[in-house]
Amino acid sequence: MSTRRVFMVGATGTIGRATARALRRHGVHVVAMVRPGSSMQSSTSAPAIDAGVEWRTGDVTSAESIARHGLQGERFDAVISCMASRTGAPADAWAIDHRAHSQLLQAALAAGIPQFLQLSAICVQKPRLAFQHAKLAFEQELMASGLTWSIVRPTAFFKSVSGQIDRVKAGKPFLLFGDGTLTACKPISDDDLAEYLVRCLDDTSMHGRILPIGGPGPALTLRAQGEALYSLLGQPARFRSVPPGFLRGIGGVLGAVARVVPPLAGTAEFARIGHYYATESMLVWDERAGRYDADATPEFGTQTLVEHYAKLLRGDAENERREHAVF
Repeated sequence: MSTRRVFMVGATGTIGRATARALRRHGVHVVAMVRPGSSMQSSTSAPAIDAGVEWRTGDVTSAESIARHGLQGERFDAVISCMASRTGAPADAWAIDHRAHSQLLQAALAAGIPQFLQLSAICVQKPRLAFQHAKLAFEQELMASGLTWSIVRPTAFFKSVSGQIDRVKAGKPFLLFGDGTLTACKPISDDDLAEYLVRCLDDTSMHGRILPIGGPGPALTLRAQGEALYSLLGQPARFRSVPPGFLRGIGGVLGAVARVVPPLAGTAEFARIGHYYATESMLVWDERAGRYDADATPEFGTQTLVEHYAKLLRGDAENERREHAVF
């Protein structure tokens, strides 16, 4: 039996790197396409990520480049995308979360690749932001493509809920929105999410499905996250409340000014992103009940957020965060 071959995009991010490692552990040959100038092109940096990944350079926003420089006329069993817009700004979101993925899908169809795994986000359940609408637009295209597909919608990533460690270590209070219980999530680690994505390749029960997934429970509020951090530090908890409406107000003002000064549109969207995450839980949304349901949010993996906090405090892990991190 020939070795399975997977074509990846978004393999240089933290989730992508973990997914490439997981694929290699399962004996899958991974070809990853990166943009020109990526550090993965060098012989010194690529082995640091995974010596078994074959890195190719091309323009992921072009179906022609994907075919010529990425796929190169070779056989692939599946495409996996861990690619996402870096800022969430409207132009970036529609360019990457939608159009680039559409180009990737067209290239996959033309090449006869039978399966497509898409890493999405659980927040698209209640879309209010540009990147959410862009992701949903592509999800619809993928579901209508005729390919075997799986759309994985993870809850919060560890890196997304670890941004206050440095400020707390520096003696500053842990910031809360409201009283810190407005929202909750089941954070999932990069490695556990990667293993879940790899399972989608062969588990037919995961095909043709939208798959919300979180890490081991229980669901944690922002206050509970802060209390866990202070407990690990052996310090009494200190909190400072930020009104969620503060971010909404900033977004509204900047949005109005952006009509006159267009470059401010991205900053306005950043504020709206912050307000969204300050007021919406990253759990399964029960439309009928009109609430988030922690019990209905599936769990997977073994690594917990508290364990991740402990590793960060010991210096055994790093926390690579995205440009639109709130803290």
